[in-house]
Amino acid sequence: MKSICVYCGSSPGSDPAYMAAATAFGRLLADRGTRLVYGGGDIGLMGAVANGALERGGQVVGVIPQALLDLEVGHEGLTQLHVVKSMHERKALMAELAEGFVALPGGLGTFEELFESLTWSQLGFHKKPVGLLNVGGYYDALIAFVDHAVEASFVRPEHRALLMSDPDPVRLLQCFDIWEPPKIDKWIREGQE
Repeated sequence: MKSICVYCGSSPGSDPAYMAAATAFGRLLADRGTRLVYGGGDIGLMGAVANGALERGGQVVGVIPQALLDLEVGHEGLTQLHVVKSMHERKALMAELAEGFVALPGGLGTFEELFESLTWSQLGFHKKPVGLLNVGGYYDALIAFVDHAVEASFVRPEHRALLMSDPDPVRLLQCFDIWEPPKIDKWIREGQE
């Protein structure tokens, strides 16, 4: 893949493994020649993933709303920084610039971005892989909840399969490399409209 969008926290989190994994993932992307697209911040996991890629000479493209840039959280050393007006523009441009989406540990913003990308895939708005880098089991409960939604018939199994997960970044990216979008005719079953 030529470019991957990474969603992750603007906080470092409570476990140093999160920051280490973000830095390592940025390095891995650079080593693979994969451009990093992310939210443009210079703090928390966002800064770590960008700095990891930059350390290895990788291309890093940030997309940040002006309001966040005004709070002085923008990264000043990126290959390219797009400043947009809103969070909606940010997410749309990040999606346009990327060939796949990976969520590292993060908070509500990361969850929202992840599920929007997943929903867009479900609806056929894009045919790009979506995955979780499940560092230290961070996403175990979220994965279990999505599986529960399948059991409760709110998520179809074929849509559940759109979300990949692995604690190993190399294996996750290998899954991305061979991923083919499923052929799903309708996302709502007859009688559920």
